[in-house]
Amino acid sequence: MSRSHPAPSPLASRPGSPLRGRVRVPGDKSISHRAMIFGLLSRGETSIGNLLESEDVVNTAKAVEALGARVTREGEGRWRVIGAGIGGLAQPADVLDFGNAGTGSRLMMGVAGSHPITTTFDGDESLRSRPMRRILDPLVQMGTQVVSEAPGGRVPLTLRGPRETIPITYETPAPSAQIKSAVLLAGLNSPGITTVIERQATRDHTERMLSHFGATLTVEESGAGRRIALQGQPDLRGADVLVPADPSSAAFPLVAALVTPGSEIIIENVMMNPLRTGLITTLLEMGAAIEFLDERDIGGETVADIRASYGPLVGVEVPPERAPSMIDEYPVLAVAAAFATGPTVMRGLEELRVKECDRLAAVADGLAVNGVRTEVIGDDLTVHGCGGPVPGGGLVATHLDHRIAMAFLVMGLAAKEGVTADDATMIATSFPSFAPLMRAIGGELA
Repeated sequence: MSRSHPAPSPLASRPGSPLRGRVRVPGDKSISHRAMIFGLLSRGETSIGNLLESEDVVNTAKAVEALGARVTREGEGRWRVIGAGIGGLAQPADVLDFGNAGTGSRLMMGVAGSHPITTTFDGDESLRSRPMRRILDPLVQMGTQVVSEAPGGRVPLTLRGPRETIPITYETPAPSAQIKSAVLLAGLNSPGITTVIERQATRDHTERMLSHFGATLTVEESGAGRRIALQGQPDLRGADVLVPADPSSAAFPLVAALVTPGSEIIIENVMMNPLRTGLITTLLEMGAAIEFLDERDIGGETVADIRASYGPLVGVEVPPERAPSMIDEYPVLAVAAAFATGPTVMRGLEELRVKECDRLAAVADGLAVNGVRTEVIGDDLTVHGCGGPVPGGGLVATHLDHRIAMAFLVMGLAAKEGVTADDATMIATSFPSFAPLMRAIGGELA
């Protein structure tokens, strides 16, 4: 049985004083999931610092433990994993319940589906609505058997892995780091070379972590895309991982400061991986007052402190090829665009339709109930900026989506009237400290 979603808990934000202060957002969610998973697949001890202790990541940690690793929390953000090693996964005693964790569940399908065990995946109402077929299709080519699945290739579903995983060459049908990562993780238990071809490069945390834990792979750039070839059955060894601050979480206080008059904040230790900074690139094109301080390297990732200050924004056109580097940030970009002068056109947003909800529709609806004119044509979204404070005053349907909730709570801090999210409980899946952090810099949320 999946966990039932808690009773809705609305949260409202309203305009007030400028936002001021220095903050640190939680560790990156993508890297936190992967650190846990690579700890499972390695021999010896993996020590993780600044892990995002959200519901999503904790559910991945529980699955890692169910598959044979020893997982210990040693302090705030500090975790230790004693791995089972590739080929050493245990048969789980129960269903792997991932709650709302799309990344954790999809990546773990690549891990478990390539081992000779039977695993059942499930989650909450939101996860049960999300399609998994594009993850399952390449795994079936690699020998995984789909024993059962909910209609439309959704969870709950059961996988049985092969005695020997077949290496394949696979071109991803969409720019998705989750598809790429699931195939590469399955390829770890293959006796040959598994190759993934991307027509459009997506976030490369899996490739970086493969190298960090001792795998052999090559990455070739090909126009806007990449070709990744992984040698299977490496001897992965436990490693230390220090998780940088999540740029997707940093996006919320960042945009809040840009649109709230008189604001200036500094966000510390934000990951600046070029495959994750599409939002910042776009905001700079819009004229945002953003500065980068003390750029440095932490564990193979570039990080920096970001100073964000209030100022006028102008509408721009966001090209579709930028989508993979900011796929989770479109809701809060749409909020920034609502305060800008002139239209902002965001093209090629088809991937938003298969997130925690149909984010494209949810964003358009949320803007509309707050007095912002939008147009959705195919997979393109146009936001007609107000050239200043938006009317606000709306009740936003969040559809169990944490990023929709946070984006529109940011809007309420600078709108003419406050904004209410119909449910804020799911914010804990990625950013448990969101509300207290925003209050600490002057945001009025209640």
